Amino acid sequence: MPPAVPLLLLPPLLLLAAARPAAPPHRPTFTCGGVVSGESGFIGSEGFPGVYPPNSKCTWKITVPEGKVVVLSFRYLDLESDNLCRYDFVDIYSGHANGQRIGRFCGTVKPGALVSSSNKMLVQMTSDANTAGSGFIAKFSAAEPHERGDQYCGGRLEKPSGSFHTPNWPERDYPAGVTCSWHIVAPKNQLIELKFEKFDVERDNYCRYDYVAVFNGGEINDAKRIGKYCGDSPPAPILSEKNELLVQFLSDLSLTADGFICHYKFRPKKLPTTTVLPTTTIVPATSTVKPTVALCQQKCKRSGTPESNYCSNNFVITGTVITTVTRAGSLHATISIINVYKEGNLAIQQAGKNMSAKILVMCKQCPLMRRGLNYIIMGQVEEDGRGKVYPNSFVMSFKTKNSKILNALKNKTCQN
Repeated sequence: MPPAVPLLLLPPLLLLAAARPAAPPHRPTFTCGGVVSGESGFIGSEGFPGVYPPNSKCTWKITVPEGKVVVLSFRYLDLESDNLCRYDFVDIYSGHANGQRIGRFCGTVKPGALVSSSNKMLVQMTSDANTAGSGFIAKFSAAEPHERGDQYCGGRLEKPSGSFHTPNWPERDYPAGVTCSWHIVAPKNQLIELKFEKFDVERDNYCRYDYVAVFNGGEINDAKRIGKYCGDSPPAPILSEKNELLVQFLSDLSLTADGFICHYKFRPKKLPTTTVLPTTTIVPATSTVKPTVALCQQKCKRSGTPESNYCSNNFVITGTVITTVTRAGSLHATISIINVYKEGNLAIQQAGKNMSAKILVMCKQCPLMRRGLNYIIMGQVEEDGRGKVYPNSFVMSFKTKNSKILNALKNKTCQN
C-alpha cells in the first residue's frame, strides 16, 4: 500500500475539492399538469413550494400498470379556503375521461388516501384571480384492486345486495385521515336502499370533522346530497332517486370511533298510479334579485308546518339575526347559526366555533326578521351561496322546544 500523502502536499485545487460539501439533492420542478405513469411518483402544483399562479387550470393524467388501481395521498395541501371550495380547488377523478369524481378539496386539511376504480386517475387544480397559497404535493402509487387496510377503502358495488363498512370494522376504531367512497350502481330500472345497522362516528353538531355523506348520482355534489351524518344514531333508511348512489366517509386527523356497517339492496322502481301536484309554490332560485311590486304585495303569511316545508327548501337552519341592512327594498341579514338541519349549497362562514350565513330577505317587511331574535329559516340558495327568503318562505320564531321536530327532520329522505 503506498504511503498516505500529507494534506499539506496536496495541490490547492484538490484540497478545495476535498473540503467542498456534497451537492444538495435535486429538488423536482413542478409544472402545470402533465402525463405521469409507473408504479409510483409525485405530482405537485405549478411552482411548488412557491405560491401557485392565479387564473390557471392544470391537469395531471396518472396511469399505473394494468390490473392495478391508483392510490393518491396528499403530503401537503394549502389552497384558498372556502366551505364549498368554489375558488381554488383540486378535483380528483377515477379514470381519464368522463370518470367519477372522487372528491374536491381546498384549504389546508389533507384528505385521506384516494383510490381510483381502475389503473387511471385524473387530478385537476383550478385557481381564480385572488388569494393563493403554496398549492399541493401528492404521491401516487399502484395497489391491488379491493386491497383493504388502514390506508384506504371504498370501491364500486354492482351486486343486487351487499354491505360495506369502515376500515378495521369491527375489530377496532377506524383510522384517522381516511376518505372512502363507495359508488353503488343498480340497473337503470331499479333504485337503491341503504340501511345502517351499526353507526358510531365522531359527534359534532355540524358533522364537520368525521362524517358520512350520501349523494344521489355518482359524484360528490352538494346539490344532490341526501344527508350528512355523524354521532351514534344510525340514519333512517335511505332510498335513491335513480339507479346510482355515492356514499362518502371522511375522518380527520384527530378523534376516531367504532365506525359503521351499512347494508344495501336494489329495489324495483314503482310507477306512481296517480300524479299528485305539490301544494307548496316555490319561487325559482334564479328569479331576479330585485323585489318586484307584485312579489312584495303578497300576503305575508306562512303556510304549513316545518315538516311540510322541509323538502321544498334548499336549506333549513336556526339562528340569531346579528346584522340587518336595507337596500333597494330588500333586507340583507347576517345570521349567527344555532344549528344546521339542511345545508344544501348555503355558504357557511366559520370563525373558531362560530358559524354564520348571509340571507337576502327579498321584501324587507315580509317575512319580518328583527335583529337579536332567533328564527327557524327555510329558503332557496343563490349561485353565490347566499340564502334567499321570499314572502311565502317558511320563517318562524325559534324556541328550544322546536329542536326535537327539527332533529327528526334532519334524517328525512326527500323525494324530488
